[in-house]
Amino acid sequence: MTKRHVSLPDAAEASVQAFIDEVDARLASDEDTCDVVRDTLIDLHGDRERWEAWQSGADVSKAERVRLQGYNPCNATLESEYYAEKNEERFQRSKHLQWLWRQFDATPMADNVEFALRFRRMLGGHLFAECGDGCRFFKGISVTYGHNIEIGDNVVIHDDVHLDDRGKLTVGDRVSISDGVHVYSHDHDLVDQTEVRNFHTMIDDDARVTYDAMVRAGCRVGENSVVGARAVVQGDVPDHHVVVGTPARSIRVKPGWEDIAEELEDGRLPDRGDEREIEYAHPDDLDRFDEFKRERRPPNPDRL
Repeated sequence: MTKRHVSLPDAAEASVQAFIDEVDARLASDEDTCDVVRDTLIDLHGDRERWEAWQSGADVSKAERVRLQGYNPCNATLESEYYAEKNEERFQRSKHLQWLWRQFDATPMADNVEFALRFRRMLGGHLFAECGDGCRFFKGISVTYGHNIEIGDNVVIHDDVHLDDRGKLTVGDRVSISDGVHVYSHDHDLVDQTEVRNFHTMIDDDARVTYDAMVRAGCRVGENSVVGARAVVQGDVPDHHVVVGTPARSIRVKPGWEDIAEELEDGRLPDRGDEREIEYAHPDDLDRFDEFKRERRPPNPDRL
């Protein structure tokens, strides 16, 4: 690949590595993760002086109080916090790490590519169930939990990608996921959208999911395959195939791989999602409610 080697000046390199090592060590220790995240964000946002003044009893405005409190992830909520089936114990730590990831992306330093890639790579080692070597995570990536994601070696994930791990998501080695891609591992019932099914979604080694594409829950994007821009994958992409469109269909096999690639009828992708459903049970003490407060029922419920 035609790339250039880029490095920071020695003084900047030393500062960057020292800071990343410090945060990494604190996250790996027994220290309260909320405290680590709070301290890191206060310093990255340049608010240490105001924070210490407030802690010393100085008057602050209501807005400033909210801002200063907001560096602590224990004072924030995320959308996934409301999901009934989440693993409460695992979520608490991943929530704190998600908050650090997202708020780091809101700092000017998130545009310093060499620093930001290394900082996110370090965070990935704490946030994800597995995170391989040499990964590059760009700006604006969001996840549902984080702790249900397994990522292999030398993976690159570009700007504004959403990785849904409400179920489980496995990303193989050397995978490339382009800007704006959404990969899902949960789906909603067609009739009752409050009923959620979780799945295991997979993107195998050397696959490329290109700009603004979507991979539906429970699908497998096969080894060495390509998902075209803005395609919507609703079935399994076989190894070495190139798929495009909505819904995505195979239009060809990568040159040189024709003899070993699976043959498809009319380019249709096989749907094997039901084989990858992840069963779960709600806690017995769950306070159930319908956020939509609707009473819609089909006139012929026997057809469900």
